[in-house]
Amino acid sequence: MKMGKRGAVASLLILAMATPGVVFSQQPAAIPAASKEKSVLTSEREKIGYAIGVDVASSFEPIASEVDVAELRRAVENAFAGGQPLLSQEEAQQTDQALRTVMMAKSGQQVPGMAPGSQPPSVDRKKVGQMLGSYAVGPSLAPIQKEIDLDSVFQAISTIFAKGTPLMDRQQAQATLQAFSASKQAASAGKNREEGNAFLAKNKTQPGVVTTASGLQYQVLRAGSGERPVPTSRVRVNYEGKLLDGTVFDSSYERGQPVDFGLNQVIKGWTEGVSLMPVGSKYRFWIPSELAYGSNGTPGGPIGPDAALTFDVELLGVLQ
Repeated sequence: MKMGKRGAVASLLILAMATPGVVFSQQPAAIPAASKEKSVLTSEREKIGYAIGVDVASSFEPIASEVDVAELRRAVENAFAGGQPLLSQEEAQQTDQALRTVMMAKSGQQVPGMAPGSQPPSVDRKKVGQMLGSYAVGPSLAPIQKEIDLDSVFQAISTIFAKGTPLMDRQQAQATLQAFSASKQAASAGKNREEGNAFLAKNKTQPGVVTTASGLQYQVLRAGSGERPVPTSRVRVNYEGKLLDGTVFDSSYERGQPVDFGLNQVIKGWTEGVSLMPVGSKYRFWIPSELAYGSNGTPGGPIGPDAALTFDVELLGVLQ
């Protein structure tokens, strides 16, 4: 989550969760009916969409009366289409501040700069919907938009905001989302394994590429003549890590500062590979998933399950 885009929403959610039990309005906000109201969820897309809607509505329920759901949906659809946010970052920050002021006042807290007993300024419900849709819900759901039914998402949101009885309770929604996540994880792992195996099989035939008994592949980019570390050494390196598609996911070069670490504290591919390097050398490593982050990847990204990786590593020194 990039603070430039979603920082305001994150702070809003933190504040919302910090004031449990606050009733913001006895009358729910005017909520449009879903365009295709369902009494039974039949397809997987509908079930997943409804579960997501339950999760979204549960997060924003404390501020339901301040959200224009139609604008929330419009902003989500706009994000799905790749459009620019309906609300600028400056407007989103202003809306967030106004909403937090209203929330604090309605919960009985003293708002800085506001006289006791005075009414808080009103908040534009349309802008609240646009803010949440443009900077939180839309970008989060865009990558899986083809796998969810948006009508079901908003039917769940509308029902919960209106204090109705949803077709799926929170426990059922969580179970549905966990199963969906596991399915996505398995599919991603299978794809990554297939691509990684194909790449490494071809790469090992390239001139200058050496494959070790473990399956680690490396190429000497620059030879060195210094000390060679052992698997328990602490070393100083500069490095850049990439996915097989060339995406850089980590780079000490970009940070402008080398890194010190113990070779027994890193992934197996690094422990083995850096132990082959004399100080002053630079190697390129191709690391199969079982020597990298395995079936888990890095939760939340950027490294998927069973992904093979590429690293350029420059050994600057052996510290101990």
